[in-house]
Parts: sequence; C-alpha cells; structure tokens
Amino acid sequence: MELSKLTLEEKIGQLFICGFHGLEADEQIKKLTKDYHIGGTVYFRRNVESVPQLAALSSSLQQLPRNNHEIPLFISIDQEGGMVARLDHEGMSRIPGNMTLGAAGDVQLTEAAAVLAAKEMLSLGINFNFAPCIDVNNNPSNPVIGVRAFGEDPVKVAEHGNAAIHGYQQTGVIATAKHFPGHGDTAVDSHRGLAVVPHDKERLSKVELLPFREAIAAGVDAIMTAHVIFPAFEPEEIPATLSRRVLTDLLRGELGYEGVIVTDCLEMHAISKSCGIPEGAVAAIEAGADIVLVSHTLQDQIAAIEAVIASVRSGRISPERIDQSLERVLALKAKRLAAGTVNTSGSPAAVPVPLTPSEESGALLTRIAEGSVTLVKDAGNLPLKGAEPILVIWPELRHRTEVDEPAVHRYTLADALGAYVNNVELSVIGTLPSDVEIQEVLRKSVDYEQIVVVTYTAEGEIPEGQIRLVEALNRAHGPKIIVASTRNPYDINAFPDTGTYLCLYENRSFSLDALAKVLTGKLVPTGRLPVSLNTRYPAGFRL
Repeated sequence: MELSKLTLEEKIGQLFICGFHGLEADEQIKKLTKDYHIGGTVYFRRNVESVPQLAALSSSLQQLPRNNHEIPLFISIDQEGGMVARLDHEGMSRIPGNMTLGAAGDVQLTEAAAVLAAKEMLSLGINFNFAPCIDVNNNPSNPVIGVRAFGEDPVKVAEHGNAAIHGYQQTGVIATAKHFPGHGDTAVDSHRGLAVVPHDKERLSKVELLPFREAIAAGVDAIMTAHVIFPAFEPEEIPATLSRRVLTDLLRGELGYEGVIVTDCLEMHAISKSCGIPEGAVAAIEAGADIVLVSHTLQDQIAAIEAVIASVRSGRISPERIDQSLERVLALKAKRLAAGTVNTSGSPAAVPVPLTPSEESGALLTRIAEGSVTLVKDAGNLPLKGAEPILVIWPELRHRTEVDEPAVHRYTLADALGAYVNNVELSVIGTLPSDVEIQEVLRKSVDYEQIVVVTYTAEGEIPEGQIRLVEALNRAHGPKIIVASTRNPYDINAFPDTGTYLCLYENRSFSLDALAKVLTGKLVPTGRLPVSLNTRYPAGFRL
C-alpha cells in the first residue's frame, strides 16, 4: 500500500485500535471502521459468548464495508492467561497465567502455552495479543500486576517473556511486551490514578528495563506503554505514554527499538482524569506512539481521532510524523496478517469445538499446573486423611475488578478434592466476607478437624474480612488450619501463625486439580516461589 493513496483521515485512522460492545458487529464498530478508518479493534469478555460466535464475529469484522479493504484489521485481545483471560469459555483452553508459569520454572512450558494460545487465537480470527506482561513484580502491594508477572527476578522474567514472545510470533500472532518501562513496582493502579516509580536510572536499567532490552533483542513485534511516571527519565509529571523522553529518546534511541509502540488504553484514569483522552491521543503520538488504544466509549474514540486530525491540520504534528507510524503499522500487518492467518473465510462453522483436542491441551495444562503448586509451610497437616471429614472454605468473587470481569467460580477446590476423598463440605463466602459469613463459617468449623481455607487477593492487600476469618480459625483450631492462596501469594504475611500454607497463582480448574492432588498425597509439590513473601520465604523457596 502506497502511503500517497491514503487520505490524512485514513492514515490517522490506521493508528487507532478501538473496542465495541456487541457479540456481533454493532453500530459503534461499523461507524469506526467506515467513517473513521480505524486500523483495528480489541475484544473484551463482553464480545465473547462461544467459539462459533467469536469466529463469526472476527470474520464479519474483516468484511465490514470500508475504504482500502485490502488492509486487514488488527483484531486484538488481552489474553495473558490466568486471571486475565478474555477467552475462557467452553471449547477454549484455560491458558495459565504468568506467575503460574514462573512458579513452574520451565521456559519450554511457557513457550508451549503461548503456542497453544496463539493457535486458538488465530482460529478465532485474533491476530494481535496484548501479551506477555514482562513487568517485574517486586512490590507486594501492587494492586494491578501481581500474578500477571512471571516473578520478581528480572532475568527470569526476561527468559519467560522471550519464550512467550517466541511462542506467539512463531505461530503467527503479534506479541506485545508490556508495560514499558515497567509497572511492577507501583502501589497505584493506573486504571484509577497516576503511579510513580521513583528509582534512579541505574536501578531501572538493572530491573525494570532488563526484560524489555531482552524482548527487543528477541524481535518483539510490539511494546505497550505504561501510564506511569518515571522521574529518572521524565522530569515533568507526565506518564511514560505521553513522554517523548521515554518513548523516543529511551525506547527508540537508547534501546534501539524499531517495532510498533502501542499505548495502554487512554480511558484509564491516569490519562482520562488528567489531560483527557483527546489531548492524550495527540500527546502520545507526539511522544512516539504508533497505535493509540481507546477501548470502550464511542464519543471518546471519535474525539481522540478528530483531535489527532486537527493537530496535523494545525501544524502541531507533522504529516511526516504520521507517516512514520503508519509505515510501522502497515509493515507489521504485512508481516503477520498474511493470507491464511486472518479469518475472512466466512465459514466460522468449520472452527472445531474444542479448539484444541483435550488430550493435547489437557496434558500440557496439567503439567504446568502440577509444576506450579508451591508448599511454603506445613505443620504436619499433609496429606489430608481421606476417611475424616474436610471443610473447604471457598471465596467467591462477587465484585468487578479492573482486570477481572464479574465471575462466579462454579468449579471449586471441594469439587477437585471430591475426585479423591469423600466427606468434603463446601462453605462459600465472598472475597470480601461479611461478619455474618465469618460467624457462620466459625460455627460450622467446630465440627471439623481438617479445614482448608482458600484465600483470594485480587488487588494488592488481602481483604480485611479474609484476614479476620483466618485469624479466628487459627485461634480456634491452632496449627491444624491449611491455607491455600489462589492468586497473590503474599497472603501468609497477614496470618503468619497458620500451620500449613500453599500457593497457587490462579483459581482455575487445572490449578485446583493439582492442589487437590497435593493435599491428598497424590502429588509432591515442586513449584518454587516466583516472588519473595518475606525474609523467611524468599523467591525460589519451596518446602
């Protein structure tokens, strides 16, 4: 495609990826592709109902009426795996999350998981994955990264990150290393506000930047920016997404990156509540971004596109600057979106369900899950005695988080244990349990000698209600209590006297099955902590 054949509006449209709200192509996405010439779209759970539906949607999007139809659309998604998985429906493989892979500690498994994910994405018409997350999670209070990271060791994060990048890209899916220059050492969620990483350049180079340097050397297709302030690189109080010193001087200049730079969503509060989305779009392109992501609201999407058009017409941004980004975008489309890798067949019924035969995917996912279970502490409670009753206390996610959709977990640890022992009683509480729920659990626990408490910390610190419950159980039952964290592994710091403590890094079926095997003595846990819980339990520890 010769750039001279495109109008200014068509050029700028190619620099935007925008989301919409339907299970079918709705008026929002039709308007954005036809009238604003956007280069791609992004899927969320709201767009996914089933394998046939999503395959049909992708096919229909590529066939939407638009100018320059020979330029295919980016169809993107945040399919990190684990607790950030938009593809988590019947017939789709439950791809493990990064910290699960970090605990398993085998980069070949990480690459194999990425290959599996990429094959399924391509069969659904998805060609651009906003993964892997290569942030180094060295802040236990981080409310948004946590288990999305491979761990706290930048070298190991880089090794796993490059394995995932290779897995995606060798299969034909665009990989995205995120969130540059690093979102792991923050205590603020950029969905909700501006975070600051205050370290000096030497520390940032050794820790935060190391995985990105390795990803660049590995030829990563895209890098996503962080809405985070880095005073060492940018003296003004502006996030990396809007900083020329970060995106052009550091990423392009010092690190030598020549691929596509994509912003994180500009509707996140770090941008939308500060400079605003239209100004954010203009400033991001001025800073060096090639693709602007606006995920949700049509009014904001149009305002952002029109603001960039106006900035070129006013002379604030030069036409040459637009052409630089457009050349990178079109080169990436030519490289990855070749014939045969984009679902335009119009025959989504031919897509198999399940996408991958269970004997192939199940063996891999079981191996990863079983390798990740980490035994941190045991007071002689393992294995469970199958002849005696077992009480499982299960936290159910009942509220929305910024990286999770509302979810009721229909498969619990009690279900997994039921394959090996009888007499399992399930007591369900919320992840933010009420006083009534806590008292009911304590009343029920009196009749049990074997109690397994599952904890779930979604955003930084463990909820106070879960702490009060575990502490009360510890007072009532002493060291008999078994606690299994099923997301952030730091929960033990809130109740260090717990007798037995194990870490999972997600609460999905393969991990729960692996935990059940460990609890019943069918599996020896070999997972190692990817992060330090405290001085007693450093990264790499296992009992």
